[in-house]
Amino acid sequence: MGFASTYLEERTLFSQEIKEAPDDNTGIIVVVPTYNEPEITRLLDSLSKCEEPLCKVEVIIVINAPENASAESIENNSKAFNDIESWRKQNVNCFFRLFAFIVGNHSIKGWGVGLARKTGMDEAVRRFNSINRPDGVILNLDADCIVDQNYFLSINNECLNRNDRTACSIYFEHSLSGNIYHEKIIRYITLYELHLRYYYQGLAYSGFPYVFHTMGSALAVKAISYVKAGGMNRRQAGEDFYFIQKLVPTGGYFNLNSTTVYPSPRISSRVPFGTGASIGKMNFEGSTTLLSYNIMAFKELRKFFNLAEVFFESHDLKECYNMIPDGLKSFIDETELTGKMTELKNNTSGLLSFKKRFFGWFNMFKIVKYLNFVHKDFFEKIPVEIAAYELLQVKGISIESKKPVDLLLYYRKLEKNPHPLPLRSR
Repeated sequence: MGFASTYLEERTLFSQEIKEAPDDNTGIIVVVPTYNEPEITRLLDSLSKCEEPLCKVEVIIVINAPENASAESIENNSKAFNDIESWRKQNVNCFFRLFAFIVGNHSIKGWGVGLARKTGMDEAVRRFNSINRPDGVILNLDADCIVDQNYFLSINNECLNRNDRTACSIYFEHSLSGNIYHEKIIRYITLYELHLRYYYQGLAYSGFPYVFHTMGSALAVKAISYVKAGGMNRRQAGEDFYFIQKLVPTGGYFNLNSTTVYPSPRISSRVPFGTGASIGKMNFEGSTTLLSYNIMAFKELRKFFNLAEVFFESHDLKECYNMIPDGLKSFIDETELTGKMTELKNNTSGLLSFKKRFFGWFNMFKIVKYLNFVHKDFFEKIPVEIAAYELLQVKGISIESKKPVDLLLYYRKLEKNPHPLPLRSR
């Protein structure tokens, strides 16, 4: 019996799709959910230009469609499958093995990115299980991405060959080239990515210990960790966020910054939120900016998280409640806080274990709920470029330029290097 046999018997939705046995040295399998993608070969070209790692690599493309898919979308799915087969024949010397199959004509309803990812990732687990490779890495990409040439080497060196690492968020950047996309789309994706990176740095500033991007197209997880987490969910949006929240608390999750995934900034209406939906909304409204979280919310979180030790040591939790910022008081009532802190203290023997349970309670789910709650009536959202500039000032970083593109480029450097040089006006 393999490491994932029980999972495969109880948690998968479909039987084996790929009949060819994997190579015994297979260490990386890329899963690509694909719907209405007539230019899928652009991704394959990008992957084929990567440097070959020491392990064997497979790419599994799951072509799917929702129940209400248009005739044109179904036709594009067929075209994608045929293009993949043609590409395979024209690239017989490619270092990775390529598999593609069409799903969706099953009794199971609710096809979308979550179910497609799950189908492909379950198939990857099935293949790793057959060669008893629990440390095999499952990579997630989207069909409209391209990657750096060291993509596989970075995964091989920093994840596959590290026993202390279980999963990761991979560094990403959207293209800011006006030669590829319309100027206004570049402006919108600049604002949206700045929002993502401002949010990331806001969480880091607050002292939250688990700061990671949650982008499904830039995610890697070892097969055994995937199984222990119960597999990917079937959500039609936000599947990546929910899945990553199950992985992080178990340990070994990290940010992989030595390579880059380049997602597309194109407009999409497939899901109600995320990159494509946000770009589409800004385009429809003709937006000149993007509103983001008020920096005061992150300042409140910082004060609150700094009180964790006080909560652990105090004998008067009601007095502690009076110490938390006003916005958080409106979000958490006294009974909830005192009750939860009492519960945590009764089940921990030291400060470190208390803090682990504390952030298990006030986790990413609760942070998102708090941010949405306080921005209804308590704080006002502000233009992302203003928020991003203010956060840098609060962190003691003196800069001159307030242009969104300059701020974004600086925030990118800030993720890869916590102490980049000051930004100069261009």
